[in-house]
Amino acid sequence: MGRSISNELLEKSKEAMVSAVQIYNNPLIKFKSEMFIITSIISWTYLMHAYYRKKGIDYRYFRMQGKQKRYDRTKNGAYKHWELERCINEKSSPLDNGTANNLRFLIGIRHEIEHQKTDRIDEYIGAKLQACALNYNRKLVKMFGKKHSIRDNLSLAIQFSPISQNQEKTLREEYEKDIPNNVRNFITEFESELQEEELKSLYYSYKIVYIPISVNRANQADKAIEFISPDSEKAKNVEHVLVKAVEKKKYLPGEIVNMMKDEGYSKFSMHYHTQLWKSKDGKNTKHNYGVKVSKQWYWYESWVDVVRQYCKQNKF
Repeated sequence: MGRSISNELLEKSKEAMVSAVQIYNNPLIKFKSEMFIITSIISWTYLMHAYYRKKGIDYRYFRMQGKQKRYDRTKNGAYKHWELERCINEKSSPLDNGTANNLRFLIGIRHEIEHQKTDRIDEYIGAKLQACALNYNRKLVKMFGKKHSIRDNLSLAIQFSPISQNQEKTLREEYEKDIPNNVRNFITEFESELQEEELKSLYYSYKIVYIPISVNRANQADKAIEFISPDSEKAKNVEHVLVKAVEKKKYLPGEIVNMMKDEGYSKFSMHYHTQLWKSKDGKNTKHNYGVKVSKQWYWYESWVDVVRQYCKQNKF
């Protein structure tokens, strides 16, 4: 009976993840990220329940009354099962740290968007969604065997036109302006608590670079994507570019003042910094010089360049 229920949960889980990927790859559907997140969380929840069922771990909420378990139930009498976050936090969870962080990130995003209208967050968190799908198949196979793999359903979306570096920069700036503040704040706070290695983990955020390839032999003409060994020099360069492009470095005012002093501008102080940003209306979001997170303003690298130029001109 237990194995039968586990298999039923597993099939529901796989169906939900395939649906999530199909939804995200459908060009006619809006709110791709939102729908992918909700559906994939359902999928992962079923997967974890199937795993715990298989291992004989009770994933129902209960409280002890003496030596007896008293199970929590809905008003209609159904058992209350662990939500995904509870499944992840269980000490018997089979998930690695990168996969767990990825799911906690998506759960947090879901909390921010489920009751609010959002626009254009697909490109902003796309690497996390890709990691979620790949993590799913990897853990599915590890938990239940290769015969259950849904790898063939995790296809890449087709890009119809190339994007230049200038276009990429413009698009990213536009996307970042349109990201709801609550989503932006959650991402900044969540990732500020992760270690550098956790941020770089491909299980947390799977980043892909498309490179136009010049070929010398006819049999290479159909090669559209180049896969690079993780330990090669090329991979190191790609990782560097991706990390810088995806997450903007943020600075507190005091950090900028100390940075300028370290660069030799010993007379520059917080007073001059405050005067500068007020004179340039630096906190106006149209300039994209920084962002407000939980009542604290952080400055981007673009503002640091403005400060540096100011210090040079005034010979601090």
